[in-house]
Amino acid sequence: MVSGCAGPIGERSRGAEASTAPTARVPSVVGSSAPAAPRDHEPVAYTPSWPDRTVRTGRGHFVNTCVPKSLRSKATTLTTSDGVHLSALVLGEGPDGVLLDHEQGYNICSFVDIGRELAQRGYHVVIPEYRNHGASEKSADNEHIDRDARAGLAELRRVGATRVFLAGASCGGTTAAIAGADTPLRVTGLLMMSSPARCGGLDAVAAVRKYKLRVPTMLVVSPGDMEGAVEKQVREVYAASSARNKELVIDKSGFHGTDMIKRTGAAGTALHNRVITFVTDSYAASR
Repeated sequence: MVSGCAGPIGERSRGAEASTAPTARVPSVVGSSAPAAPRDHEPVAYTPSWPDRTVRTGRGHFVNTCVPKSLRSKATTLTTSDGVHLSALVLGEGPDGVLLDHEQGYNICSFVDIGRELAQRGYHVVIPEYRNHGASEKSADNEHIDRDARAGLAELRRVGATRVFLAGASCGGTTAAIAGADTPLRVTGLLMMSSPARCGGLDAVAAVRKYKLRVPTMLVVSPGDMEGAVEKQVREVYAASSARNKELVIDKSGFHGTDMIKRTGAAGTALHNRVITFVTDSYAASR
């Protein structure tokens, strides 16, 4: 089993990449007869996993201090099927959802840059923070993170999404594939970055085979990650996928998960833009 994670690379500005990023979608016009947005969840009192990195929003929800102040009003509290409370960001609006699952040992900010950009492009994005991570509830163990991913999918349905693009890094990609395999939402695509075939008791290969996820699929991995052990498992998932449109992206940086995107320089920017393009192209292909 591969489950180790390297330390996260710091956030970096992406203002300079506007000229190379894909063109934003034109949001659909919402008439006055559109249903009102569902009310936010009520804040919940619980013990956050990393209290020294946790603050409360104006509404009273816990949120990781890494979240930019401009986005903290988008924080909410999700509750999993086994009663664990999760801090989460809900960005954007509309029926086209995106679930972004971070890797274990990291936090909600792993996908903030991508989530914010996708929301600006007209997508409805949910980024849950796993149990025992950041501002989410401290739990007895790190098992059942698939329930955390399912809580994110349930929130997308609650706020009006009817379709979803699944994405995650490391074990986050594994859980996204598993949780999304049986979601009532229509799945439009799958992104797994450095995601092992198996993470704890979670088996992405079995899920991909059982539910035949034929949606566009992108798997990204660095050959030097954990001395090739991660690449071996990523290739196993790739072989099991029945998707006609599937890509195996070999990133030679040696980094793991979202660190492949966050690294400075042209290569990190190019991979960031490639991910954004893959999401938009997957949605375009599903229409």
